Amino acid sequence: MNEQQQKFEVVGGKPLKGVVRVSGAKNATLPIMCAALLTKEKITLHNVPDIADIRTLLKIFEHLNVKTTFADNTATIDASNLSTNKIPEDLICSMRASILLLGPLLARTGEADLPFPGGCVLGKRSAAAHTMSLNKLGAEILDETQKLHLKIRKLRGATIIMPELSVTGTENALMLASVTPGITEIRLAAAEPHVQDLCHFLNKMGAKISGIGSHFLTIEGAGSLHFAEHTITGDYLEAGTFAIAALVTKGELKIEGIEVTQLDSFWEKLDEAGADYKLEKDSVIIKPTKKLNAITNLRTAVYPSFATDLQAPMAVLLTQAEGESRIFETLFDARLSYLFELEKMGAKIQILNPQQAIVKGPTQLKGVPVASSDLRAGAAMVLAALCAEGTTEISNVRYIDRGYENMDQKLTSLGATIKRS
Repeated sequence: MNEQQQKFEVVGGKPLKGVVRVSGAKNATLPIMCAALLTKEKITLHNVPDIADIRTLLKIFEHLNVKTTFADNTATIDASNLSTNKIPEDLICSMRASILLLGPLLARTGEADLPFPGGCVLGKRSAAAHTMSLNKLGAEILDETQKLHLKIRKLRGATIIMPELSVTGTENALMLASVTPGITEIRLAAAEPHVQDLCHFLNKMGAKISGIGSHFLTIEGAGSLHFAEHTITGDYLEAGTFAIAALVTKGELKIEGIEVTQLDSFWEKLDEAGADYKLEKDSVIIKPTKKLNAITNLRTAVYPSFATDLQAPMAVLLTQAEGESRIFETLFDARLSYLFELEKMGAKIQILNPQQAIVKGPTQLKGVPVASSDLRAGAAMVLAALCAEGTTEISNVRYIDRGYENMDQKLTSLGATIKRS
């Protein structure tokens, strides 16, 4: 069957039990793979998730004459012969993260000419944070209306005040600044765990980045970067997803391979909900919780506040919590569209406006055909199906495959009944 048409069939009502190890973080792997283009020396990366977005980026690398290998979650990248061959537009437009090629291509070839990236339908995202920061470092903007076309005139260190706390905008600026002579300061930088992991990787390659984890980064450009070997940080978003899966099925899971402090705002909301869990050094044990409480205000914001990518999965938990919970999505215009799918399953939801909704619970969800509208909404549909009565058919699972490695297989190993068709 065409991957565009693949579905999950999930039989609900089975508590998840066992141990699961999260994969490497997609949102860290993609910028780090792009940063590997900054050097002519071979890069080795471990804990790389085998997901659709990684495969797409590897195909893009082929068109750039970059040699790669990928097996057993280890990737090697040799960009010694990188060239600016035209990349098929469908590859660029299938993945928003392809915008991360801007900084490396400017650094290595002096020019970047890309169509606007695509990806999940979450509303239009501006490229202004990218073009502005790269322009400060010496790139001339030739076109930012029909496509993204920039050319280096002369690289120079700069003070960059980001117009917004843009993750990928910060990452592009970091990559170009790492090979730019002089000192660059990035103020109002994004501080997410995946941005921090990119900083650690660039430092291994020879850059000197300080302020990691804060909104103020200082980069001492290295001129040229060199070989590095790096292990991708565990995916805290996948960990949060599996934690919710355990709670809504009243199961018991040990989730391994995470830095628990990356999820502090998530644990705080679980405390408010009355969830029973235990944090360990690099893992968490989720225990069966008889009663979940409503959350007064689930408000998304930039890290370290509650992650927008965990908002849809958390909404499923709220359908099982007693009382009224309010969701306030501050980052993306179209992110609440999945609520209509939850309503089909019997969830009691009042949508106040495109950014706010009230969820009333607890409600016994029912298995019906639903669709995933984006990556995290797809994960939410799986969680809803796991605790629903009967069988749920989930279409558009290609979105799920973009960000979760073997999600169906991992859930099956924990006792779920989930079949791909």
